[in-house]
Amino acid sequence: MYGFYNRLLRVDVGTRSWTSEDIPDEILTQYLGGKGLGAHLLQSNSPTGVDPLSPENPFIITTGPATGSVLAAAGRHCTIAKSPLTGVFGESYSGGHVAPRIKATGYDAIIVQGAADTPVFIEISDQAVHIHDATAFWGMDSYETQDALQDAVAVRGARAIAIGPAGEQMIPFAVVGNDHGRHAGRTGMGAVLGSKRVKGIVFHGGATCPLADSDAIESYDRALRERGRDDPAALSYRKFGTPSVVAIANRAGAFPSYYWSTGTVPYWEQINADTMVEQLRPRPKACYRCFLACGKYSKVSEGRHAGLEGEGPEYETIYAFGGLCGVDDLAEILYLNMICDRLGIDTITAGNVAGFAIEASRRGAIDLKLDYGDVDGIAELLTTMVSREEPGAIFAQGVRAASRALGLEDLAVHVKGLEPAGYEPRTLKGMGLAYAISDRGACHLRATVYKAEFAGWADRTATEGKADLVLDFEDRHTIFDTLILCRFYRDLIGWDDLSTVISGLTGLDLDKSGLRALSGRVADTIRAFNLREGMTAADDTLPPRLLREPLASSGETLTEAELELMLDEYYDRRGWSR
Repeated sequence: MYGFYNRLLRVDVGTRSWTSEDIPDEILTQYLGGKGLGAHLLQSNSPTGVDPLSPENPFIITTGPATGSVLAAAGRHCTIAKSPLTGVFGESYSGGHVAPRIKATGYDAIIVQGAADTPVFIEISDQAVHIHDATAFWGMDSYETQDALQDAVAVRGARAIAIGPAGEQMIPFAVVGNDHGRHAGRTGMGAVLGSKRVKGIVFHGGATCPLADSDAIESYDRALRERGRDDPAALSYRKFGTPSVVAIANRAGAFPSYYWSTGTVPYWEQINADTMVEQLRPRPKACYRCFLACGKYSKVSEGRHAGLEGEGPEYETIYAFGGLCGVDDLAEILYLNMICDRLGIDTITAGNVAGFAIEASRRGAIDLKLDYGDVDGIAELLTTMVSREEPGAIFAQGVRAASRALGLEDLAVHVKGLEPAGYEPRTLKGMGLAYAISDRGACHLRATVYKAEFAGWADRTATEGKADLVLDFEDRHTIFDTLILCRFYRDLIGWDDLSTVISGLTGLDLDKSGLRALSGRVADTIRAFNLREGMTAADDTLPPRLLREPLASSGETLTEAELELMLDEYYDRRGWSR
């Protein structure tokens, strides 16, 4: 099939063997690549009730038909496994420059299975697969490992994905990093790789994949770049990156703060994008062929962290530490960001866990003496979580597990075990539904309806009609994730564009209804997997704190009745029964 090699690679690190097999056209036609193919492979290659940290849980890497093409938005790869944090479908994406190297190996999907007796790393090319000893790299941080693995392979253009100490310790919110600042960050994919004693994977090769109409794709890419030249959102990404959302969210009262008690912080102007540009002087950092260049490489010029540099902080990291944890200084947020990056943990979950720990300490549930704004205390918590030492050991499994251990389940904010991103659902009610229904837990990227609610073309306070809005975003984003395209191109790539792109890449003729049918097939597959693994409709909800406690800043609420109304409407539109 055009856009694919129709090839799957299986690597068993337990037996140190590998095989390749065909992927039938009918599977690719039904699911495309990326999320769709990965969901199908997870369902068909994992036993019911599999322990996420067992050798039997497959770690799946997929690309899409757009990967490696000239398209500006196509610099991402997908990782999928049963999540050790949630116990259901786990999925995460990363940008940078690894995805085209994965595509150049000549495989559409890679499944890593088994578990090695000693640390290993895998080298995959279009010529062979090698499983190397990685004992010398065990214990290295994520950045050091990426460099060391690429140096060990010594092939020009080779790119690595790697875990840090958190993955080695199987912390369930460990990430898989690449390109010094890009991460497959959510749902604990790094822990799954660590459970297999795989320190990382290096990709290189010269395989190329024929497209149905290369000229059409090149023409579309030129038009996309032209549209993006003066697009306001594209210009904002290039100048400010994602931190521009700090001001938007605070003005709307939707910036989760002081562990989900209020929707704004008084010091938001100290941690917004303008201040970041002024103080940290970030320079743009782009993924493969991307013209948005939303990544920002920052450097601290003065103060106790003078000389500290690295990519970030992104909006979600600013929200997690600057909002939930009350840190009012961007240099300090970058400092916490870099601790997380090098240890290899997700900053969204890490900030949520730290905020929860602060509240647990303030309520006397644990003798921690941690409070809002205590950067050094938060840094110690992060470090000891990963080493599973005190005071962090009790928080090392995430908010859900820590709240059960401390008897604070009514305080804990998570959905299906995944802590939410930086959008307050009592203010943005569409995001409340998006969090509740998301297949991987409280996720802002499966349906980015905050965009519509911030912009005002959807009433953020309304519940009626929100299911249709969420479904439209969710279905379109699922197609993005099967191709795989970057979510930040959502304003530039609409439904008609997706039909054009898929036709040029694969030769498939899919109108909007055909695309939505494909998206629905992917959603049904993941839903079936989650139900198989013990999830029920009762898990499609929000935590008690968000449904019963008004926001301190505005008094706004999202009631259980409002959420149930939206859920009923969503199930009806999706064709799911209660």
